Amino acid sequence: MAITQQQLLQILPNARPVAGVFVSALSQAMARFDITSPVRQAAFLAQVGHESKHLTALSESLYYKDAERVAGLLKYGFDLNRNGRVDPAEIEDARAYLRNSEKMANRVYANRMGNGSEASGDGYRYRGRGGIGITGADMYRRCGQALGLPLLERPELLEQPEYAALSAAWFWWDRGLNELADAGLFDRITRVVNGGDNGREDRLQLWAKAKAVLCLPLI
Repeated sequence: MAITQQQLLQILPNARPVAGVFVSALSQAMARFDITSPVRQAAFLAQVGHESKHLTALSESLYYKDAERVAGLLKYGFDLNRNGRVDPAEIEDARAYLRNSEKMANRVYANRMGNGSEASGDGYRYRGRGGIGITGADMYRRCGQALGLPLLERPELLEQPEYAALSAAWFWWDRGLNELADAGLFDRITRVVNGGDNGREDRLQLWAKAKAVLCLPLI
């Protein structure tokens, strides 16, 4: 079923500036990728809502102010917790990348996910974009092929509401998350989307709100 603008704002109140554009984009994307039952839609909208800050942030920011936060959030690029302790040399290395999203992205996404070296600029070029962050050259390629879009050449397309919604719905379908939603396995969905449990409480709160708005039992 299609969602209304009122329902979208009840679930994601901070989306007010963009809700009018996104309500049709999300409805069309969900219909295309079989996110059509309230159970599936509630889980999908909760995850998209968290990942995109209520549809207001469609491009990943890697702007950090302190190396310790980098150590806590980023698994690649810096070995800040070597043998259970913070390595001062790595902390000093990380400081050179603070307050610079482009430089940080090129470091932490280098030489993986189909990206080239740090110097190639692929890390920033193919940073997370869309409603659920499409990240890395390999994923941009696959998503582009699925949607018929030249995402390797024009990755910024995923910052447009239509393609942000479509790419998120494609990721959801491609990873089998409809089936996990049907089974109520929301934490497993989070781990697929995020690679861990980052933001778990906010995701759960959004899920509960989405279920209430879409008239599902709050269990």
